[in-house]
Parts: sequence; structure tokens; C-alpha cells
Amino acid sequence: MTQKTDKYALISVFDKTGIVEFAKDLSSLGHKIISTGGTAKKLTENGVSIVPIQEITGNPESFDGRMKTISFQIESGILFNRSKPSHVKEAIELGIKAIDIVVCNLYPFEKTINSPKVSLEDAIENIDIGGPTMIRAAAKNFENVLIIIDPSDYQKVTESLKTSKDSFEFRKELAAKAFSHISFYDSQIAKFLNTDLFPKEITIPGRLTTNLRYGENTHQKAAFYTYPNNNEPLKNLIKLFGRDLSLVNITDINAGIESVRMFNQPAGVIIKHNSPCGIALGNTAEEALKRAIEADPESAFGGAVILNTLFDINAAKVIGAFKDERRANIDIVAAPEIEKEAVEYLSQVRRTMGLYTFGGIPPINKNALNTKWIEGGFILQTNDNWDIERSFENWTIVTDKKPTNEQLEQMKIAWKFITRIKSNAVIVIDKKEPMTRGIGCGQTSRVRSTKIALKQAGLNAKGAILAGDSFFPFDDSVKLAAKYGIAAIIQQGGSINDKASIEAANKAGIPMVLTHRRAFWH
Repeated sequence: MTQKTDKYALISVFDKTGIVEFAKDLSSLGHKIISTGGTAKKLTENGVSIVPIQEITGNPESFDGRMKTISFQIESGILFNRSKPSHVKEAIELGIKAIDIVVCNLYPFEKTINSPKVSLEDAIENIDIGGPTMIRAAAKNFENVLIIIDPSDYQKVTESLKTSKDSFEFRKELAAKAFSHISFYDSQIAKFLNTDLFPKEITIPGRLTTNLRYGENTHQKAAFYTYPNNNEPLKNLIKLFGRDLSLVNITDINAGIESVRMFNQPAGVIIKHNSPCGIALGNTAEEALKRAIEADPESAFGGAVILNTLFDINAAKVIGAFKDERRANIDIVAAPEIEKEAVEYLSQVRRTMGLYTFGGIPPINKNALNTKWIEGGFILQTNDNWDIERSFENWTIVTDKKPTNEQLEQMKIAWKFITRIKSNAVIVIDKKEPMTRGIGCGQTSRVRSTKIALKQAGLNAKGAILAGDSFFPFDDSVKLAAKYGIAAIIQQGGSINDKASIEAANKAGIPMVLTHRRAFWH
């Protein structure tokens, strides 16, 4: 029985990393190498003896390479069950050669569609058909066939073959990896071709970026995945010093980036539990960070500091002073870049502080969908990627007293701030400086958020701006703002009780602006 003496490995790969050495190892272990196209050429040029695939299929490679491996002979050689005598007998009668190893990786569809100039024709030509067919067949028949799709597994497979330790569990693991890879690959094709915003069926692909220290709590395990062709900063996180990341650290850094990315000038934010406790702008990183900490130094303890600009030694010394003066620690610092001198300084301030860079912050991908995970599923929505600068044109002043130009500029900053503060959100920002003075967020009552923001602002509320991310359902928040000396109010408007809030503002002599757009963020 030739199936017992002849051992075949089929190798057809686009990524040829390490393939020559692996093929030589397989040959030395007695496997005849079946190969195709560019892979066959690469192996032959490097002294590996191959069996051209057309000798197995009886057909030439055709249609510009679209037809190479798909054939009765190839798929049968992969799929027939060696443990069934009837299958073995039938394979012998049909002249089917048993292919015991399939080494395959796919056309670079992901890389192809990442080009902004990609044409539909180029994308379609990079949809692999024969590869996934072989991979699926080998993965289905994993008890009889080893399927290898990842060059990083070559050495492991070689060692297992040499020691005859290619166990059931090992083969099953490779099969699972293969099916995951095909699913990941096909999901990108479907997304690229789909014109439906919300198709009937959807698969969301993710690639493991790193295993996390733990999840939300220390007893929970967690790992961080990113979408393919994703240019968001989190994908580029690099640890410079200190602690590894937990789920909370990742979500805090993400919330911080979202809070500062809309500003061209230096912006700094302190994040606690996925929400800002202080956010500010400045002429320098140092000034922005000082203001962000000053906004709520009590909450800043144990927080994550995120900047949208170079984190230099002067900014680092702000954290040092925060520790010296208040005996307060910072857990995480993340910025596009951190100066070497700043890293050395901060490593002495706190040995467990995590220092991370994430590179540049690109514009938000306006075509991307936002995912909200729920138990047993998820919700997709379009990103809240409206043009905030142009939205200012739609604001209306609804009170007798009009805001000054200076107050309007502060309102614009306040509205940008509040779009990335957890709802229900009411904030107080300084009358002159571009910084928060009080933040009330995550509450189930809008007036409660107002009370928290005003109480935190204290004396700094006098002459300041109060902003709400939605409408005020009653006039209670406006009356409370008046008691604290708030000088101007900005809110969405649209409540059936708008008239009451406007009358309360008029009575207190407080100008009020309506944005006509909600800014919820959950």
C-alpha cells in the first residue's frame, strides 16, 4: 500500500518566511514535497526537491493561477480518513496519494485593502480560494493531517515529528488555529464587499495584541485584541517602564486618548475608572498637566495621565511635585512620546508606575463602527464623528442676556470636553482657563450631576461656565447654578420644560446657549 510508505506534504504559501528550512526538515523526515507556483520556485532554487502539483492533479495551473490546488486528487488526499479501511481501499483504487501535512498561508487580502488606493479588482484578485479550501479540509481531518498556517509553528511541528509527539491535542490545537485564521480572513472580505451598514450576519475579527495582567478585578483573566487594518493609537502601545497593563489600564488609556485627540494644542487628562476627573489645555504639556491635576487633585490619586503631545521632563516634574506635595501617586502615564530624561526621572518617582507611548493620534476613522458589548452579544453604532467645529454654527442663544465672546470660546472648549465624559454629565469649566473645575458624571439624575460638579468647583464656580451633555428636564439645575455664581450655561435643549429653564436663567441674569445636539458617552 503506497499510502503506508509514501508520505506527502503539500506546501503552498504566500508568506515564505522560514519555508525553505521547514521544507528541508520535512524532506529529511521522509516527506515528498508537493508544491505550487512561487512556492515551488522558491524551494527548487534552494535545493529542495519537489513534486509539481500538476503531476498530482493531472491538470496545469490555469486562469492566471486561480486554479492550482482545487482538484479531486488534492482534496481527496487530504480528506480521506486513514482509520477507515473502506476509505483507504477507495483511495488506493482511485490512485489518491495521502497528503499527511498541509502547509499553507493565504494571499495578503488584509494588506491589499489597507492601501487607500486599492481597486475592487486588486482586492478581488487577493481573495484566496484554494488555500482556504485546503486549510479547511486539513483542519477537518486533523486526526490524520497536520495543518500549519503560521510560520512560528514550523519549529514546533518539526520537533513533534522528530520525537513522534504530534499528539491528538497538538493536532487539534493546530486545527483550531487554522479555522480561526480562515474566519478572520473571510470576515475582512465580507466587510470590504458589504454595502449594508448593518448586515444580517457579521463576524468581528480581532488579533491578539497582548495578554493583560488581569481583567477588571485581579481574579479575572483578560487579553487585548485589535481589529485588522486599525491605525488607532492603542495598537501601537509600547511599554517603556513599570507595570504591565490590566483591563482597567487599557480602558483608561483609551478614554484618555479619546478625551485629548480632538485638540491641536497640548491637552492633558487624568482618567479614573474610564472617565476624566480633570481635563485641561495649555501652551505646553507641563501647563496642561498642571491644570488637569489641579482640576481635582483628590481624584487624580492613582489615576492615568494621558497627553496628546510629547511628555517632557517638565511635565514629568509635575508628577514628581504631585507626589511630594500631596503624597499622591500616578499609576499610568501615556503619551505619543516620552522623553528619555522624563522616563528616567519618573522611574525614580515611582517604581511601579507604567510608562507607555502610543505614537501619533490619527484623525478618527469616520467610517468605523463603534461596538458596545452586552451579555450574549453586541451593539454596533456609527461613531459620534460629527464635525464639532461646524456644529457651533447651529447653537442658539435663548436668553435675554447674551454670552460674551470670551464665554462663547469657553463654551466651545466645554462642549468638546463633555463629549468624552461619562453621561449623565454636567461640568464646570473655569471662567478663563481652559480647564475643568468640577465634573459630575455617571449619575442617574441630572441635578445630582449638577450638584457634584458645582460642589467640586466650589468658589471656582463663580463666573465659570456650566455645561450639560443633554437637556435639563427641570429648572432645578439652573437655579442651583445661579446660587453658585455660574456666569453662563450651555446645554442641549429640547426638553418640554426648556421654557422653565430659560425663565430661570433670565431671572438670574445668566446667558444660556442651546446646542441642539446631545453628547452622551457611555
